[in-house]
Amino acid sequence: DELQRLLGEEATTMPSVGPLTITVPGAVDGWYELHRRFGRLPMADLFAPVIHYAREGVPTPEIIAGLWDLITSQMPGIPELEGLLPEFNAVFLPGGRAPAKGEIFRNPALADFYEQLALGGRGYFYQGAGARSIVRSVAEAAGHLSPADLESHRSTWVTPVSVNYRGYDVFELPPNGQGIAALQMLNILEGFDLRAMGRTNADLWHVMIEAKKLAYEDRARYYADPDYMTMPVEALLSKDYAARRGKQIDMSHAMLSIENGAEPIANGDTIYLATADSDGMMVSLIQSLAGPFGSGLVPRGMGFALQNRGIGFALERDHPNGYAPGKRPFHTIIPAFVMKDGAPWLAFGLMGGAMQPQGHAQILVNLIDFGMDLQAAGDAARFNHSGSSGPGRTMTDGGRVLIESGISQAVIEELERVGHRIELSRGAPHGGYQAIMRDQKTGVLTGATEMRKDGSAAGY
Repeated sequence: DELQRLLGEEATTMPSVGPLTITVPGAVDGWYELHRRFGRLPMADLFAPVIHYAREGVPTPEIIAGLWDLITSQMPGIPELEGLLPEFNAVFLPGGRAPAKGEIFRNPALADFYEQLALGGRGYFYQGAGARSIVRSVAEAAGHLSPADLESHRSTWVTPVSVNYRGYDVFELPPNGQGIAALQMLNILEGFDLRAMGRTNADLWHVMIEAKKLAYEDRARYYADPDYMTMPVEALLSKDYAARRGKQIDMSHAMLSIENGAEPIANGDTIYLATADSDGMMVSLIQSLAGPFGSGLVPRGMGFALQNRGIGFALERDHPNGYAPGKRPFHTIIPAFVMKDGAPWLAFGLMGGAMQPQGHAQILVNLIDFGMDLQAAGDAARFNHSGSSGPGRTMTDGGRVLIESGISQAVIEELERVGHRIELSRGAPHGGYQAIMRDQKTGVLTGATEMRKDGSAAGY
């Protein structure tokens, strides 16, 4: 009720930025939990390189520089950011502008924060001086984050969920994330002979787009904090359910609407990291502020913006993902992992908000159905379907499909003929892919990186 009063009775969705979108930051506790269970080096040693680079600076990558300038130029005048920009600009617009490509960007406030964190541990962030600074900054912006909220936060170790796709066990994290949407897509696609269709056949693209629509309608209606979900994950991932959903695909017509609905996040400010070592340990890791520069609120003197994961809440009271205190919002970030015959095969991920599950499915189809190598599977042209149901609206027009230039005009025309609204992508988001594959016979590791982003693949 208080949130609805603050937003206005007419509001049907969460704001996209500002203090009301801030939820308890979980990344720091996640780092310490990972270190507690798997770490070997002292935490202070692990922080030393990032402290060095934050203080001494790093060259600004080309794509990030362009987005940095574009996004920050749009921030002035956004009502929810009123009063937040002076602290934000001091950190992210040194000299009054975004750093240019190749220009050294320094963030001494972030270096100071990491030094305090290395000394004080997670307690500094969740109970100590860091927590007090965060709470004070949020309160000054008329947000709602209490000392008790931070102090009570604990990361949750969960069991990944999986489906078997043509002999490969694909693992994603369970809700409150969207990873099972990729698994639902794969379950549906398994009912079609994609290899026989081929990538130059419009039927392949039609089936994948329609499978995405079906999975995302369930994503809209059911995905939420697992304590509040009304549909069990096991039911959503069952092969029988996928077969029933797959029968809804009409090869001659694109679906304009589907029963179910309500919930997407389109943008992201996300990093994905895959790493592997000589002992056979492989890690698939992702973290994100949600939107570009998160909430826009930079706690005084700390050098980073708080996330805006609260945008994942729905305002419908009876929705499983409805806004409530002490509840985790639906979120988009999803690391992925694949095993073959019980052994590790692939750690991979693909950044990009709502693009992520449909990107995961496309990468795996490229690898498994079409036998592409690790880099080619990421370089191949992708689609990005948007317009699935979301807070305050239900898809009634089939959405739109952004297609990259590697897909032929003949395929595009056939997709349009069956009812898809196609747009040729011109720099629109198709995700940011990174992966490491392990040869199960030799143990040799292969890396791949996204040609669309400022990524890298490195071995040493």
